[in-house]
Amino acid sequence: MKKAVIEPITRLEGHGKITVFLDESGKVENTFLQVVEFMGYEKFLEGMPMEEVPRTASTICGVCRAVHFSASLKAADQIFSAEPPPTARKIRELLLLAHHIEDHTEVLYALGLPDFICGPTAPPHERNLMGVAKRIGKELVKDILNKRFSAARIVEILGGKPVHPAAAVPGGWSKRVTPEEKEEIERLSDDLIELGKITVELFKEVVLKNPEYSKLLKEEKFNVVTNYMGTIDERGKTTYYEGTQVVISPEGKEITRFTGREYLEVLAEKTLPWSYAKFPYLKEKRWKGLTDGRDTSLCSVGPLARLNVSDGHSTPLAQKAYEELVDFFGGKPVYNIFAYHWARAIEILNQAELIKELLKSPELTDPKVVTPPGEVSGEGVGILEAPRGTLIHHYWTDEKGYVTDANLIVPTTINNGAIQVAVRRAAEYFIRDGRVEPETLNLIEMAHRPYDLCLACATHVYPGHYPTNVIVYRGGKKIKELRNY
Repeated sequence: MKKAVIEPITRLEGHGKITVFLDESGKVENTFLQVVEFMGYEKFLEGMPMEEVPRTASTICGVCRAVHFSASLKAADQIFSAEPPPTARKIRELLLLAHHIEDHTEVLYALGLPDFICGPTAPPHERNLMGVAKRIGKELVKDILNKRFSAARIVEILGGKPVHPAAAVPGGWSKRVTPEEKEEIERLSDDLIELGKITVELFKEVVLKNPEYSKLLKEEKFNVVTNYMGTIDERGKTTYYEGTQVVISPEGKEITRFTGREYLEVLAEKTLPWSYAKFPYLKEKRWKGLTDGRDTSLCSVGPLARLNVSDGHSTPLAQKAYEELVDFFGGKPVYNIFAYHWARAIEILNQAELIKELLKSPELTDPKVVTPPGEVSGEGVGILEAPRGTLIHHYWTDEKGYVTDANLIVPTTINNGAIQVAVRRAAEYFIRDGRVEPETLNLIEMAHRPYDLCLACATHVYPGHYPTNVIVYRGGKKIKELRNY
């Protein structure tokens, strides 16, 4: 048996490797995308005052910092029995939307689209952001980066810092938005609308109008057929900060919907000995291995999953772009992994439009931005949509609000099973007669980039340490039950 190893894998957040095993005839026998780094944040957070958790959780990843900050802050609201005022909720949503735009732009232009703009077999030193600038124009790329900075600036204004936000207060926000800050955000939001328009049109120009790339979008070999999960509002439209989590089957039929602690009845997590990242699956379908298809227990999250579970976007420009995507594929669900890039581009436009809508609210500069804490409940769950998909932060505390345990389920972890399938399909498609040329390695890697991997986020707990249905006691008192870990 021969094997090909790609280590490290490139253009993602974190460290990992891909191993492809070939049989004696040169056909792909199996593939593994292994997560080889370990973080352990679920243990780091134990013993910490819950009000400090959001600022610490944001350091799980420098790229994903605002989403871990926001999800843990939503959990802190519940633990301190403090419902945020409407103004604070709007500020939090603004921060999250701006972070999505900043992240999506980075993923598309620096990580994903170089494969298409520069060419998947271009030399590695050309297949990057500088290569993108060479091909679509330096001035255009400078304009895109400047507009991305507008999103980062909004995060800085609202969060108090450009990287890891510091404005966390359970029950609200630590500072009001001044009229001057609102005026600056309004100016910056114009850039974001233009960024969304540019990105959607560039994807159509570079990918859809190229026969070779357009063929990849229709190639059934790159269909990864799973269940899908995302968050919708009361109208069935995609939402990001708050809503109802919906799970649909591979056929597009609703399986369940949930909020808060109900996720424990929907998701279970599997550990495998060759990866530091776990493998979540739908509990009612039971673990069926790393296989897709109509009967799979795997679930996918992220931009394409949000598109599949929703009735589209609530804003006009994004809704029009959404309808074009659905029409291209002849309906939903859409299974092709490269459609993640298209859905991500459309979301930039949607999020920019949503920021514009939030800025119309006269409440945004209201000085009432915090609700005083109440009784410590001892448990809180924060769920929202990260750029990479549905993110869950679950905390337990003692009567003083010190963390006794934590469970984090992040999008890359949820997607872990689907990513394994996608990489195996790419290896089978591009490796012919056992020949693995240098160019073949990036063609295989193209299959993981649509999922926007963040392996730092994914590796936060020791694998395999909890058997099924463990009851945890502390001081003779039952703290919680760990089911199907």
